[in-house]
Amino acid sequence: MTALPALPAGLEPALYPFQRKLHALAFGHHLHYVDEGPSDGQPVVMLHGNPTWSFYYRKVVQKLNNHFRCLVPDHIGMGLSDRPSDSDYNYTLKSRVEDLTKWLDAVAPDRPIDLIVHDWGGAIGMSWAVQNPERVRRIVLLNTWAFNIPKDERLPRSLSFARTGLGGFLINRFNAFSGLATRMATVGKLDKEIAHGLVAPYLGKPEQRLATLRFVQDIPLKQTDPAWAVLAETEKNLHRLADKPIYIGWGANDFVFNDRVLEEWRKHYPNAKIDYMKNVGHYTLEDAEPDFFDRIHQHVFA
Repeated sequence: MTALPALPAGLEPALYPFQRKLHALAFGHHLHYVDEGPSDGQPVVMLHGNPTWSFYYRKVVQKLNNHFRCLVPDHIGMGLSDRPSDSDYNYTLKSRVEDLTKWLDAVAPDRPIDLIVHDWGGAIGMSWAVQNPERVRRIVLLNTWAFNIPKDERLPRSLSFARTGLGGFLINRFNAFSGLATRMATVGKLDKEIAHGLVAPYLGKPEQRLATLRFVQDIPLKQTDPAWAVLAETEKNLHRLADKPIYIGWGANDFVFNDRVLEEWRKHYPNAKIDYMKNVGHYTLEDAEPDFFDRIHQHVFA
């Protein structure tokens, strides 16, 4: 049996005191995940984006774990999951959706889940959900997307730079992406312990950060990009989830997703309940006031 990885150096255990497990995917890659709360509780699956990890959902887990089974994976190459090389893993959206499918088939096969997604977690989770609408009970969308960017919408400058040769070098060599994100993705200044917790898995050797770079490079900007077809198919089928209770928590001060992205969600889900928060950035859960977590609880508990 493969041993659980240790917590990253310097991470205060009290900030991440959860039961953790590993699941073996294809080719022996191990997916690390939080499995917290009663084993027979309603499953709530939370999917992080780039460059975060399951740590991002710590407040939601602590809010829900008395009654719900909280399942929070780290995508391959992220958090405490295995970090295969490019030759051993295809770092694409398609692979991420396949990983999620295999993991959910193993850990929550028998009852519909509640799905909470942020950033890339939306592209991954909603791509799975439109293929399996009968396995979804409720949805929470947090500053995320699951459709292709309009042709006249420009990629944020920071992400455009990250896709250049120099940007890739700085990400690999100096952890530039996750480091900058802790300053750009929130309106308020993060406590040092929290900022360290968010970046801790990506400190050290360059291979610790390979997935953060590959995620940026996988953002589809044209039809020939690998993720374009995946998101086009997902967008075409978003209507299959329109009958689900959907709650959108949206930070208005987001350097990645502007209000135009929120309007796209409104078009697909006109009946969604929207919580528009002016003083909240891209890391929705880091800036949000405590009562926001109460509202998430109310949505999944209803």
